[in-house]
Amino acid sequence: MIFDHIDHRDVYAGLGSRLHRALEFLRGTDLDALEPGRYTLEGEAIYALVSEYVTKPPGEGRWEAHRRYIDVQFLVRGIERIGFAPVERLTTKSYDADKDMVRLAGDGQFVTLAPGDFMILWPGDAHMPGMAVTSPAPVRKVVVKVAV
Repeated sequence: MIFDHIDHRDVYAGLGSRLHRALEFLRGTDLDALEPGRYTLEGEAIYALVSEYVTKPPGEGRWEAHRRYIDVQFLVRGIERIGFAPVERLTTKSYDADKDMVRLAGDGQFVTLAPGDFMILWPGDAHMPGMAVTSPAPVRKVVVKVAV
């Protein structure tokens, strides 16, 4: 897992061209101007999901991980806590291959994302996105999915 601000994106250029393209998209696009939805950057290899929602109170979050995609989670507006833990420290509940979604149970650590912050989460990184910092509040977030 990597947690950083988009202004430091060049530090991660060596992680591969797809991740570099994802970070450049986040930095070079007016993300406030995009309607919520899916945006294809490179077929199924790289695509972005723009969403707006209200963060969840503690106790309502769910752990997830993916097997085929890296998540680059980027906060555009608002503030959000995201949990993370190595997959092997959690208990696997189920896997939905169509959604590339592993559901897990257990405990992890949390970081707070503010506008401009991003997290890169590999398939071995379980995460619990969308959590409220103090109380539920609206956020705008872009998740870029990068095929492994």
